[in-house]
Amino acid sequence: MPLLIWYTPLRWCQLDASVEDEAVGMLRISRFIRRNAHRSTGCTRKESKEMTRQQLRFYVVDVFADAPLSGNPLALVVDAQELSRATMQQIAREFNQSETTFLLPPTRPEADWRLRSFTPTGVEVSGAGHNALGAWWWLAEAGRLALSGSRTVFQQEIGQHVLSVEVLAEQGKEGEPWRPTAIGMRQTAPSFGAIHNDPIKLAEALALEAVDLAVVEFPAQVVSTGAAHLLVPLRNREAIKRAHPDAHRLFQQLRTVDGQGCYLFSLDPVDPTAAAHTRFFNPTEGIVEDPATGTAAGPLACYLAKYGRIGSSATVMIEQGYALLRPSHIEVRLRDDEVRIFGAGVTVAEGVLRL
Repeated sequence: MPLLIWYTPLRWCQLDASVEDEAVGMLRISRFIRRNAHRSTGCTRKESKEMTRQQLRFYVVDVFADAPLSGNPLALVVDAQELSRATMQQIAREFNQSETTFLLPPTRPEADWRLRSFTPTGVEVSGAGHNALGAWWWLAEAGRLALSGSRTVFQQEIGQHVLSVEVLAEQGKEGEPWRPTAIGMRQTAPSFGAIHNDPIKLAEALALEAVDLAVVEFPAQVVSTGAAHLLVPLRNREAIKRAHPDAHRLFQQLRTVDGQGCYLFSLDPVDPTAAAHTRFFNPTEGIVEDPATGTAAGPLACYLAKYGRIGSSATVMIEQGYALLRPSHIEVRLRDDEVRIFGAGVTVAEGVLRL
């Protein structure tokens, strides 16, 4: 008796009932079904393939900004727990922002969220700067945090540390949801590293003259509150504007003092309420220039306190991003060795990654 097999909604196939012929027929049918599965669903082959691809939401948040298209843009991928490190690095290259952050469930019980951030060159960043602040701004704005009042404290797992995050919020009317107004993040206690003692070579790496450096009054020194950056004092913001680093030379100078990035600063800011005017370059991680760098602003505030420009317990504003036409303001609050940075954000874009 022949064997009848139903394999698409509209077609029959009749096979010889022998085992061998039946096996061959089944194989052919299986191949046919795989090639034509899209027909039974009404989808094209391309649409069928699209349906099987992994889809992830992403957002772009302008950090240390109160208006769109200012501050430091952060690419943020949420619900990223299924991604491998290699895939995260590929996505960071795709976005090509100074940093791309991935939101993950924590691996440590005391943390609420885990963050991993990568530069376009694949370097993982463990400091708490705009890469973290932008993620927490989105979490608060998207309703993914249980805000209980004007100030709610959370814990973030980033690198090897668990650091506190505070969300400042306001409520329009009683009973309405709390909306974020600022994010505050604790950094690690300051660590003062090597002093760069060759102003001529450092100036050459920056395309400046040695007289542009204010190293007689203040040293060029590596300071870390989670990321070790070389802080370089310049005489004025005109000298900062003229800086045009040679990436290779600056990389070499940073390596001599174990610095990650180079933070130029002067004490004549555009905004009279700011303590310093700055620019940030990081050839060691493939960042040409960053418009707002929380991991450098924290160390700079500690540096200014150490050398007597501000008190050990003070609140200062650091301005950055003017050379890139993306003015940014980073608030740093010091209380002895406790360092916290504050800022707001604006979510300017969203979309879907199809992997």
